Amino acid sequence: MNLVIVVVVVAVIALIVGGIYNQLVRRRNEVDNAWSQIDVQLKRRLDLIPNLVETVKGYAAHEKTALEAVISARNSAMSTGASPHEQAAADNAVSSALRQLFALSEAYPDLKANQGFVSLQDELSNTESRIAYARQFYGDAVETYNTAIQKFPAVFVASVFKFSEREFFAAEEAARSVPEVKF
Repeated sequence: MNLVIVVVVVAVIALIVGGIYNQLVRRRNEVDNAWSQIDVQLKRRLDLIPNLVETVKGYAAHEKTALEAVISARNSAMSTGASPHEQAAADNAVSSALRQLFALSEAYPDLKANQGFVSLQDELSNTESRIAYARQFYGDAVETYNTAIQKFPAVFVASVFKFSEREFFAAEEAARSVPEVKF
């Protein structure tokens, strides 16, 4: 009789641990999927930048510093590491450079009226919205995952199977300020 009780208790514990483990794996995969969605949208934006720069070059040739800033930020973002902190820093640099480039359109009415520029600007604007959504989705997935590995009794399963907290994708302080554009 005692053996049956021990076997039942061990089986129940194994089922609970297995269920918790599977839930943690699912949450971890959600975080990885959310990160890949951010990555896809950031790559989409980086692919649009060369066309935008070429369009602007014809109208604002003497605004070389703004164009170089966008190109430099894009190149830096393409070679950045895979961590959320590194990617966020590179993303912030690209966003800042793009804001300065779009500000140029105010000084060049012909550029503002150029259909290619307007189309690219719309595409980048749509991509920015997708990036914002992907960041929110990633943040939610990280929060759910981090909470799951910290809750009792999952914290024990998480430590045994080496589930570790994930880093949030956060904007740096410099990215929260409006860029200064001078002509």
